[in-house]
Amino acid sequence: MIELMKLPFKESALAPYVSEETVQFHYGKHHKAYVDKVNELISGTEFQDTPLEEIIERTFDKPEYQVLYNNAGQVFNHNVYWNSIGIGEKFDADMQERIAERFETRDALREKLADEAVKLFGSGWVWLAEGKGGKLDVLTTRNGDTPLVLGFKPILNLDVWEHAYYLDYQNRRKDYVEAFVKNLLKI
Repeated sequence: MIELMKLPFKESALAPYVSEETVQFHYGKHHKAYVDKVNELISGTEFQDTPLEEIIERTFDKPEYQVLYNNAGQVFNHNVYWNSIGIGEKFDADMQERIAERFETRDALREKLADEAVKLFGSGWVWLAEGKGGKLDVLTTRNGDTPLVLGFKPILNLDVWEHAYYLDYQNRRKDYVEAFVKNLLKI
């Protein structure tokens, strides 16, 4: 059974950048619905006692498991998303140094993440992830896809599905992205 993670902050903690109402819908409705659907789909199957990451890896690129893969990916992606938010918290010194080595400055990384998020057509995710050899990269995935299946270790992400911002920003994705990346990511 997959459990809905506990938010690492109060639902009101992201204001004024993301409202409490948006967090309640995003976490309590959308994220929870993905968890519920995964549990429905794995009940009584070979995946019933399988960890989330293994479900994702075993169902990737298998049409017969597409619904399970999509929902499991969304659970994982949202888990990373909520943990990417740093209310008064930033990465440790080692990660800060790695970011500086790869992107020169934290602001350059923020700009790269924001640029990719604004350019992403449709729904998806923008990630800071670690590739082979420990190299940090910014990449995008669509829908429920996750870097796990591409051989990357996710570090943080930005949700650019409309449910992440529509109540607060309507169709102004760029405004949401800029506020989120500048003020909420733990970079």
